[in-house]
Amino acid sequence: MEYKQLGNHFVMRVDPGEEILEKIRELCEKEGIGAGSAVGLGAANRAVVGLFDTVHKVYKKNELVGPMEITSLTGNISTKEGEMYLHFHVNLCDEEMRIMGGHMNACYVSATAEITVTKLEGTIERRMDEEIGLNLYRF
Repeated sequence: MEYKQLGNHFVMRVDPGEEILEKIRELCEKEGIGAGSAVGLGAANRAVVGLFDTVHKVYKKNELVGPMEITSLTGNISTKEGEMYLHFHVNLCDEEMRIMGGHMNACYVSATAEITVTKLEGTIERRMDEEIGLNLYRF
C-alpha cells in the first residue's frame, strides 16, 4: 500500500494480495484518523460480504471467490469504546457482469484498489443499540 495526502484527503493504492480493510486501518492508525469516510474501486479475487438479518439480529456471511471488479466501495470511520471502528460496504461484479455485495468483512486485491479516505476533525463514537442489534452512532 502506498498513499499521498492532499489536504484532508488520503489517496491510497492497495496492492495485489493485500486486504483492503487492513490497509485502511493501517493508514488511519498512522495518520490519526478517528472519523472519516472512504470511497474506492478496483479488482479483487476474494471477498467476504454479509448482510444483517434484522429479525434474528445476526450477520449472514458469504465468501466470494474469482475474478471480480470492485465497482463501488464506500464506508465510514468512527470509534467504539475508543477503538477504531470501520463500517464498509462493497459491490463486486463477476465475469457474468452480475453484481454482488453487502457489508464488507474482507476484500483481497487481485490487481489494484484505488481508495480515497477523507479525514474529519474529531471523532464519532458508536454504541451498541440492543433493540436494533447494531453499533450505532452516538451523538
